Amino acid sequence: MLGTHRRRRSVTWMVVIAFTALALLTTGCAPPAPGLRVGIAYGDRLVWMSDRDLGAALDDAVAVGARWVRVDLMWTHVQPDGPDTYRWEGFDRVVTAVEERGLDLLPVLGFTPAWARPADCTSKQCRPADPMEFAAFAGAAAKRYAPRGVHTWEVWNEPNLTRSWAPAPDEGAYTALLTETSQALRDNDPESYVILGGLAATTTKDGNISQTAFLQGVSARGGNHVVDAIGYHPYTYPFLASSVTPWGTPWERIERTRDSLRSVLVANGTPKMPVWLTEFGAPTNGPGTSSDGRGAVAEDTTHVPEERQAQIATDAVRTAAATPHVAALIWYAERDLGTDRRDSENFFGLRRADGSAKPALAALRDAVAGLSGR
Repeated sequence: MLGTHRRRRSVTWMVVIAFTALALLTTGCAPPAPGLRVGIAYGDRLVWMSDRDLGAALDDAVAVGARWVRVDLMWTHVQPDGPDTYRWEGFDRVVTAVEERGLDLLPVLGFTPAWARPADCTSKQCRPADPMEFAAFAGAAAKRYAPRGVHTWEVWNEPNLTRSWAPAPDEGAYTALLTETSQALRDNDPESYVILGGLAATTTKDGNISQTAFLQGVSARGGNHVVDAIGYHPYTYPFLASSVTPWGTPWERIERTRDSLRSVLVANGTPKMPVWLTEFGAPTNGPGTSSDGRGAVAEDTTHVPEERQAQIATDAVRTAAATPHVAALIWYAERDLGTDRRDSENFFGLRRADGSAKPALAALRDAVAGLSGR
């Protein structure tokens, strides 16, 4: 989720001098498993680009060896005026450019137009007042794009955060939307593959709901049985995906910790459910402290050096390929949003805002090339 629906990631890690050595241990990676889906997340930026810039952005995915392109398909853009008219032109351009490069598209369905919001909610992050209206939009998208090879869908982005599901996350409301949307997608395209909206790694605080608690709430209502995979965003920076820590990084919470996503899926009857990591990455600038993950990590750490971002990219591919049940790794993002250091959100790119490549671009390319079966 780029631009309009990404959030500031101000990672605050406890200073753990006594455990530093343990925090830097990494698990031994098994040989990369064939079939790991690798992609790049672009948010909604592609829709607004010129044909030239759109092609150049997608050419980076091709150069890296990524097969998947994660892009916002925003309800606000398609039906801004009401339920009876559709504006597909912007997304049609993206689909065409993706097709021309032989890539696979993962649209993220979300963002509520003003006419479809609850009366007391004024943000496009508002949950839909009627999940059936959102499902109708999703069904229309499936009907339009299935003939063009689009069959994989992610339903909302980070619905466990207040900034993504206003006015506050609600497992019941999201499950209702997920159930109706999954049915509409499959009614219009029996080949539809539905991913539960990528969960943010967070704690239950200030209205947000932790990824495991939210998944448990959705699963208790049967939501895990209406999808084909779980989306998750296990940002670990400044640490590596493979790091072993005393507290459990977001990546460790996939399956290594007692309160893991895997434990929730097993307890609710879907032990083989795959996990798609639909966002992962690290910013290289921001308002706080930079850390390479070695030694004590300051509480105000918000970003990493560019060389550390490259290490994180290399390690993420290897670790994802070696992590059971992880089916996809999608890197966020292709390019920095800007140069304003007041917000680390601007600096997740493989390229800087001026288009120059960071070391992570080559690192990700080389790591993908190292996957067996490619």
